[in-house]
Parts: sequence; C-alpha cells; structure tokens
Amino acid sequence: MERLRALLKKINGRGYKAYKELKDTYQFDGYRLNIDHVQGDPFAQASRISIQLSLAEAALPAEFYSSNIRKITSEDFLARAVSKAIQKQVKGRRGIGKSGEVRIETSGQQILVRNSLRIHDDGIEARLTIGLPAAGRTILSKDAEEMFFNELPAVVAQSLYFESLDKQQFQFHIESAEDQEYLRGQLSQNNLIAFIADHSRLPRRSGIDDRPLTTDVIPFISPDSLACTMDLPNRGLVRGMGIKQGVNLVVGGGFHGKSTLLHALERGIYNHIPGDGRELVATDASAVKVRAEDNRAVTDIDISPFIDRLPFDRDTRCFSTENASGSTSQAANIIEALASDASLLLIDEDTSATNFMIRDERMQQLVVKEKEPITPLLHRVCELYHDLGISTVIVMGGSGDYFEVSDTVIMMDAYRAEDVTLRAHALVEKESIDQHLRDLTPMLKKEVPHPELKQLNPARGKKPISIEARGIDTLLYGRHEIDLNKVEQLIDIGQTRAIGLMIHFYAQHYVHKTDNLHEGLSLALKEVEDKGLDILSIWKTGTLALPRLHEVAAAIHRMRR
Repeated sequence: MERLRALLKKINGRGYKAYKELKDTYQFDGYRLNIDHVQGDPFAQASRISIQLSLAEAALPAEFYSSNIRKITSEDFLARAVSKAIQKQVKGRRGIGKSGEVRIETSGQQILVRNSLRIHDDGIEARLTIGLPAAGRTILSKDAEEMFFNELPAVVAQSLYFESLDKQQFQFHIESAEDQEYLRGQLSQNNLIAFIADHSRLPRRSGIDDRPLTTDVIPFISPDSLACTMDLPNRGLVRGMGIKQGVNLVVGGGFHGKSTLLHALERGIYNHIPGDGRELVATDASAVKVRAEDNRAVTDIDISPFIDRLPFDRDTRCFSTENASGSTSQAANIIEALASDASLLLIDEDTSATNFMIRDERMQQLVVKEKEPITPLLHRVCELYHDLGISTVIVMGGSGDYFEVSDTVIMMDAYRAEDVTLRAHALVEKESIDQHLRDLTPMLKKEVPHPELKQLNPARGKKPISIEARGIDTLLYGRHEIDLNKVEQLIDIGQTRAIGLMIHFYAQHYVHKTDNLHEGLSLALKEVEDKGLDILSIWKTGTLALPRLHEVAAAIHRMRR
C-alpha cells in the first residue's frame, strides 16, 4: 500500500509511460489491488485493475453461491453494487482523455454470466478499468493517489463487504432469478414453450430503452382458458398464461400490444432483475427470433424446403449469396435455427418477407405453382411441429390464412390478451390448405458443415489476431466485418466480444473434431461454461458476457467469403 504511494510520488510530473512502473500487486486493508495492465496514453483503453478479497473478508454467506444460478446472480448483484458505489464515490474526469474514469462492466435488465466480477474458491474478484490521470501526457500523481487511496477503498467498502449491502434486496435478487431459472426448466414437462405471469409489465420505455414503462401500463392478465399455475421454489404458486407447444398466433389491431408480447418472449430466454416487470416471463431457452434480413451473406445452406426452382437452375440445396433477399434470408435463418437445435421460432409479420409468409389465392392463380420458387411458411409450419417438434409463435395482423394451421390464437386488444382460437377456427374452411401440401418434399433437419479454417483466420494486416466489437451489432474478426444488427436476441456488447473470441477458440480446438459446425460449437461452449469466460482470452479482462450457441453460430453464418 505505502509502496504504491511512494511510486506515485516518484513518477509525479513525468511522462505518461512512467505509469507502467505501477504494474504489480499491493496489499490494502482488507483487500489486494492488482494493477494488471497500464494504458499507454490518456486516450488509450483505460488501465485494467482487479480487487481481490477472501470470502472470509467479504463475509459472504455460503448459501448465496451454493448453486450455479445463485453464484451467477450473486456476481451480478455485487457487480451492480460496485457500479453504484463508483457513481457515488468517484469524482470522474481529472485531466484529458479517460483520466479519472472508473468503470465495471454490468448488465442491463438481464442477468448474464460475466467475468467482471467472479466468486470462486479463493474469494471475490472485481475487475475494473481506471483512467490514470494526466494533464496532456504529464502524470498527475496527486489525482491518482486520491483515486487509489480514497475513492477505491470507499467503493470496496460499500459494495464488496456483505455487511455493507442491503441483505434483503440481495436475497430477493437471488430468489427472483432462482424462480425464473426453475420456471424455464419446467416449461417442457408441462408441454409449454412460454409462460407469462399475471401482473407482468411488458411495455418498455422505448425501442432503445429496455427499462420498464412506468406510466399508463396495463398489467398482463391471462385469459382463463389459457391460464395455468406454476409452483416456484420461492414465490410459491403463480398464475399466468401458458403458451402451449404447437403453432401459436398472436393477432390484433395495430398498436394493441402484439409486438410487445413477442418482444417479451424474445427476452424470456434470459433472467431479469427484480423490478423489470418481466421477471416471470419465461421462454424455452432455445427460442430463436427469425426475420427477413436483406443483404446478409449466406453460405452453403440448404434452403430448398422453402425456396426451389430458381431461374437458371440455381441449386438451393447448397445455397450461397453475398446479398440475400428478404425471402432467401428468412429461409436461411430458419434452417440455421433448426441446425442449432432451436425448439421454438418467434416470428413477427412486420419484420418478415411477405412472399415468404403467405401467397393468397388470386396470386396463386396468376403465378402458377411451377413458376413460383417459394413455398411459404404457411405450408410448412404444421410440418415443423408435427414432424420436427419445432413450435412457433407468429405475430400476424394482416392475414387470416394462418388460422387454419394454428393450434392457439391469442388476440391482443388494448394490451389485454384474449383466447380467440374457437372464433378464428370457425372462420376457415377445414382442409382447404391440404391441396398445397401434397407434392411437398418432406422437410428434414440438416446439419451445417463447419466452415473452412481459412475463413476463421483472425489475422488482419500485421496482427495475427484482430478481434474487436464495435458496439453490440458489429464484430470485426480478422478481415471480416460481421453485421449482427438483425440477430435480435443478442443484447450486450460483452456477448459480442465473447462471440469473436469464441469463434477463434472453436477454430483452434474444435473445428476438425466434429463433422458439423453446431456440434463443434456446442463442445466449445460447454468448455467455456465449465471453465469460465477467462479461457477465451490470454489477458485478464472483465469485459466478456456469455452468449448462446445460436448467436455464435449466427456470426459465423454471416461471414462473407
């Protein structure tokens, strides 16, 4: 501790690179400070530090990390506590560039597996970034001393010692996530693909603000005909709407809550923090949101179940393009989702290609079957469920064609759900769609072969490894710029960073161990889950969050040749 103070006094007023002398471990009262990496100048990425204390020093009860979900949730709570303490205790800007800033990576409304705060056998470790202060490129040691000896100790005291925390809130945080995890695990054995508890608050503040809307919110209430009760380990009996396996439609007028409901189901694959409003919205963990994605790259995907007989005899059994249309991209997205073992597809009419979803009778009379290469989802959706076990939730506001193939029809009316299945089925002529299904080739789930190793090369220019996330939606991997904007269940830049590193990890260790992409990625992801995100990076970093297999595969699928 005093050694660090002496070093700071020694380098005061010197050039910025003299900060490199600080890299070491220092013992403070009750914790150890590791200065893991020192930035090269005030405008570079901030320096990386870690704070370590034993479980005895933190006095964290063992019950708070006695299971995997409790450990993950405790890490999330403590990281958020560190972030709040930083906001309260750290002055911030102290010079140019990043001087004076202190940060820890945390999640938004969801609880993710991260490596910014870790609970392990040796204790608790919080990984932060700190902008070492400078005027120009001259070291400001007095400001640095203030940060290390006053601000950081106050942050640690308020956030990493159990006695300083709101114990009731901490306990509730854990129990809430534990209930969500349990609920999601109970869906399949109850023949459900999703559950939305009564009194859930689904609307968000805006399309770019995932926090709950706080004014004029109509709580969700299940219609009696779709209601079921789940018994949770902490909350006990909870009533809500169970969405059954099969083909489910969500209908209703514009702005009545259809897409809001679907968005809640998209995010139901994650656990949410207390107060989010969607804490008891649980969706099958393998659910994939599928949409049209004009201009995406597609490589060697068999889209023939949906698109065949293209002009000039173009083969769709091994389809590749650098510039997919709405229909070809949506077909590829479905085939890729099936290959990654999705059990549920979530589809919104508003973000789908119309000609991929439906073809009305008059258009079929004008453009005869032999001239139309597209088999709409309408003609395949029952087969997806009955033959492959893939359920669907489809938001449909402009066509009643799906009534005939639906198992359940939910109408949203001013944000209130109503079961209109019987009314919808009464409007259709039974068996009228059968004539379109007679000549279809049976749909099979096919594995996607692994890509060529050279395509997974992360080198760029003189850098043997060049992997960088430019926001949530853009991943720079070697010479590839991968657009993930339409991969809608990717929610955190830490996941994007981890995806890039996981592709490289897969290329190093698993690409030749299996015959197909998704089996190899599954093995790679399992190792990361077992050993932790740290195995992906040669540097100690706290900036990663765990993605799902589907999002890692989606990035590889979008690499351009």
